[in-house]
Amino acid sequence: MNKETKLRIHITAKAALKFRSETSVLRKREEQRLEAAQMKFLRHLLGITKLDKEKNQCIREKTGAQNIIKGIKQYQKKWLQHVQRMDTNRLPRQALKYKPDGRRNIGRPKKRWRDQLHFED
Repeated sequence: MNKETKLRIHITAKAALKFRSETSVLRKREEQRLEAAQMKFLRHLLGITKLDKEKNQCIREKTGAQNIIKGIKQYQKKWLQHVQRMDTNRLPRQALKYKPDGRRNIGRPKKRWRDQLHFED
């Protein structure tokens, strides 16, 4: 299989990895796993092993691939902008503005999608 075909497969695989990412919260461990999966595929695509000690950035430059985490963050920004443009009677817009009554559970608060809206650029 030639390199162009493998890159097309990578685009498809990247779409599968980004599935449901516009509304889900990515934790550090999930980010690490997604990045590791992407790098494993790119290394295999170029025929590079970990023993060759190539840096991830160099591998991305050779293939022209973007960091999957940055892509997901951009995807979430686009989704937020899309929801903010919706009418106020649409369900996603209402869910974004929703604040439940009552108190949260004791302990460390769970990370919410709204909490991660302050993206690091």
